[in-house]
Amino acid sequence: MLAIQPKNYKIMLGLLLLLDTTLQAQTIRSILIATRDKYNLPAVGAAVIRQGKVAALDAIGVRKDGSDILVTRNDQFHLGSCTKAMTATMVAMLVEQGKLNWDRPLSETFPDMDMHPDYKSVTLRHLFMHRSGLPKESWPKGMGFMDVHRMEGNPRTQRRQYTEQILKQEPVSKPGTQYIYSNAGYTVAAVIAEEATNRSWEDLMTNMLFKPLGMKTAGFGAMGQPGKIDQPWQHKRAGNHLIPISPGPFSDNPPAIGPAGTVHCSLSDWVRFVQLHLGVRGQRLLRPETLQYLHTPSFRGDYALGWVVVERSWAGTKVLTHAGSNTMNYAMVWVVPEAQYAVLVVTNCNGDQSEKACDEAAQALIHAYSPQVENPQIRRR
Repeated sequence: MLAIQPKNYKIMLGLLLLLDTTLQAQTIRSILIATRDKYNLPAVGAAVIRQGKVAALDAIGVRKDGSDILVTRNDQFHLGSCTKAMTATMVAMLVEQGKLNWDRPLSETFPDMDMHPDYKSVTLRHLFMHRSGLPKESWPKGMGFMDVHRMEGNPRTQRRQYTEQILKQEPVSKPGTQYIYSNAGYTVAAVIAEEATNRSWEDLMTNMLFKPLGMKTAGFGAMGQPGKIDQPWQHKRAGNHLIPISPGPFSDNPPAIGPAGTVHCSLSDWVRFVQLHLGVRGQRLLRPETLQYLHTPSFRGDYALGWVVVERSWAGTKVLTHAGSNTMNYAMVWVVPEAQYAVLVVTNCNGDQSEKACDEAAQALIHAYSPQVENPQIRRR
């Protein structure tokens, strides 16, 4: 038998690693192409994290339906309500710093605010776990999408006005008793952080979370500059037709409710945030016990702090998940902290087709990249 010299061994190992990387790139690309073709999506992207590292990442399609400008792996996608985990993470950092307390009631946080008496006992835990009694509807009574957009002042001032108005309303249920998914709860939580630091939510997110994690593409609202196709445009679906939405100030939810879902970033940057929750990045940002707290539901439910916690046979343990949409995009993520494993999928179009597409793409990626199972069943509840 011919002996392999150390130099030749290194060359062969390098070739094997290159071949493995090439095969993985082909796998994720083939899954994304099949998904886009089946569901008529303008663009779709995904990433897989295995053992804490990026195993595959790609994006295919066009930035705007009808154009020939292709998306890139570095393009930004809208995360919708997957922003909630980011807001909760930033607040957790303030709790570690002693500037906030998970269980401090609103009566102490806003002692001079005119609020409904039932809200006075509400805490950050209630707000983040959707147990505050705040309504499912995102707008205060008598207001709509454009009314909130046109609130006076900067985003921080608007959020304070929004909080004052929505806390005057009677709760939908007694705080702590019922799960009601509420964007308003995350807005109120962000206002608590703003009041404690005298800094806007946007500033806190940028300087406490995005910059330390190296998330250089992270921002707020619609992607790209008005009139240009420099980032993926958002799309709505009308039957079999896609309607591109030009980026602009009214092309996303109002900044007042930004903490509930207006972050956009590249897949690589979203991966950086997810790696924080896998315990492999940004160890200095949060203590392990704080991460565990963020991942643990209470009130006998399955919603933790920005994460839904479910059991899945393909993982063999509990899984964190969330999905997000501003009605023009769709994003979803599955995270297994114990295995340092995650799957992220995004598209710049919304609707039932987009949700099905992301579900199927995630299932295919788990099948292709997870060593634990052959037939994953990951459909959301």
